[in-house]
Amino acid sequence: MTTSASLPAESASEAPAGGSVTDRLVEANRRYAAEFTDPGMDARPVLHVAVVACMDARLDLHKALGLELGDCHTIRNAGGVVTDDTIRSLTISQRALGTRTVILIHHTGCGLESLTEDFRHELEDEVGQRPAWAVEAFRDVDQDVRQSMQRVRTNPFLPHKDDVRGFVFDVHTGLLREIDPSS
Repeated sequence: MTTSASLPAESASEAPAGGSVTDRLVEANRRYAAEFTDPGMDARPVLHVAVVACMDARLDLHKALGLELGDCHTIRNAGGVVTDDTIRSLTISQRALGTRTVILIHHTGCGLESLTEDFRHELEDEVGQRPAWAVEAFRDVDQDVRQSMQRVRTNPFLPHKDDVRGFVFDVHTGLLREIDPSS
């Protein structure tokens, strides 16, 4: 399976002569733009849904959820956790751009399961300054999904909290497993 489908096979694993990975991506964009047709959409998602998910490269959210361009807002970060910045994006998504549904997706084998807040202290030792952000590491992916659902459901800035559901994506099978918020 190739992970660089938009790049010619001969260049999928290496940069062009004298180029970088960024150069490869910019070249892929040139090919994309040459055939691009403006779909005439605005920023409001057709399905009125925002998906919060981990940034893990193994998650192809659009394919996994059967989504098309324009269907949803996608908010991604390490772990797919609901942080202050996630709330910021969800608030804009709901209040300014009409979303009503929130889907939270964590996944099996997440790197945040092997980190701790010590990561911040290690960074402080290395660079002389502790990051202002929390790592948001977790040991139990199901519990972290529940915590993320609770953060959305109790946030005063989000007016639409009736349709908030959380899932764990299995990176080996591609299946979603829904998490019961009350367990």
